Amino acid sequence: MELTFYTCALVAILATLRVVTNANPVHALLYLVVSLLAVAGVFFALGAPFAGALEVIVYAGAIMVLFVFIVMMLNLGPETTAQERQWLKPATWIGPMLLSALLLGALVFTLVGADAPTGSATVGPKAVGIALFGPYVLVVELASLLLLGALVAAYHLGRDDHH
Repeated sequence: MELTFYTCALVAILATLRVVTNANPVHALLYLVVSLLAVAGVFFALGAPFAGALEVIVYAGAIMVLFVFIVMMLNLGPETTAQERQWLKPATWIGPMLLSALLLGALVFTLVGADAPTGSATVGPKAVGIALFGPYVLVVELASLLLLGALVAAYHLGRDDHH
C-alpha cells in the first residue's frame, strides 16, 4: 500500500502542476480528472474508501461535468472552431493517458499483491458525516457558498447580451 500511496501522490502532483501551467482549458480539464482520480487513490491507500468513493463520484464525476459545460458555454466565436480541432488531436491525450496508465498500474499492483492498510482504521460514512456536520459545518457551508458564487459568475459570463 505504501507504493500505491506514493505512486498516486506523485501522479496527483504532476497532473495538478499540468492543470495550473496549461493555458488550454480542455487540456487542463483532462489533467484535472487525472489529478482527482489520483487523490481518490491516495484516500483508498490511506484506508478511507468512503472518502475515495466520494472523491470519484462528486469531484471526478459531477464537478467535472460542470466544468466541461462551462468551457462549452464560454465558446468565444468562430475562431475557436479551428482551435477545437487542434484540441482533439491524439497528442492531446498522451500526457493524461500516461498518468492514468501509472494509476492503473498502481491499482492492479494493489489488487493483486498487497494487503489492506495496516495500522489504520477504515473511516466509514457515519464518521465522515459526524465530522462534516460537527466541527466542520462552517467550512462545509462556506464551500457551498463558494460553489454557488462560482455558478452565478459562470452564468453571467456565459449569457448572451445581444438583444
